[in-house]
Amino acid sequence: MTLNPMQPAQPAKPATSGAGPDIKTFATAVLLTFGTGVLMMDGWALLDSGFGAFLGLVAGGFGIFWWKSIHGKVFPRELSTKAVVILTVINVVLVLLLLLQVS
Repeated sequence: MTLNPMQPAQPAKPATSGAGPDIKTFATAVLLTFGTGVLMMDGWALLDSGFGAFLGLVAGGFGIFWWKSIHGKVFPRELSTKAVVILTVINVVLVLLLLLQVS
């Protein structure tokens, strides 16, 4: 009878391998930038002046700061799909708000 020496356990592959995290990070960058721009347009449409656009820019800055305080980084590599979906829904609501103000 021959004894085989025990082999070390294989380390688990990290969940951040592959293209998925990169796509989520890119989508986050696009959605945060787009959302800030839409907030500026919402402010412009709401107040009908450049001051409204400035307030929208300030609101976008606070939104990005809030995002960073929740996730630790503005563009974290380990980001859940739920966070990207929520960010997408927020952007859709902002666009709908803009369309309601324009019409």
